[in-house]
Amino acid sequence: MPLDRTSAFYEENAETYAKRVRSLPKQLDAFLAGLAPGAAILELDCGGGQDSAYMLAHGFDVTPTDGSTELARQAEALIGRPVRVMLFQELDADSAFDGVWAHASLPHVPRSELPDVFARIRRALRTGGIIHATFKAGEAEGHDGFGRYYNYPSADGLLALLTKGGWRDITIEENDGGGYDGEPTRWITVMAHR
Repeated sequence: MPLDRTSAFYEENAETYAKRVRSLPKQLDAFLAGLAPGAAILELDCGGGQDSAYMLAHGFDVTPTDGSTELARQAEALIGRPVRVMLFQELDADSAFDGVWAHASLPHVPRSELPDVFARIRRALRTGGIIHATFKAGEAEGHDGFGRYYNYPSADGLLALLTKGGWRDITIEENDGGGYDGEPTRWITVMAHR
């Protein structure tokens, strides 16, 4: 996670953040439907572990990770298995996963590092593997009211980045929603195949 204020927020607020009332992302079932039963899934920044718990309960082989030691502990308590503490830039897997679930996590990657992080994710996927990622839409990098860094990309910018990175079957949708800060948020959802 970039910038000390972002990391500090998740370390200092891990229990509150992890235990907040939260609905499962509506895209989760669609993502799982595109995978074979028991497929290997890497979850990047699993937060409190709710999405990993759902995927595990549905028979998938999930590898949960988080950049925050404290959030990883919270997730471990929920799902009953280890959570690897790892920054996106440390991902070094090669053809190990059928899917990567990165819901509301990649927005914390500095814009300049997004091409490398997407390349690492693509390498971690098996041929034909799928990524789901969401971003807070915008035009310029910035911080929210909690001081967390966001890259705030545009849909066109993400499409260009993914196309250049060799991804295929790219779909990008935009929807209005909210976030932990309670502010109205324009979300970009990306699905693409290796």
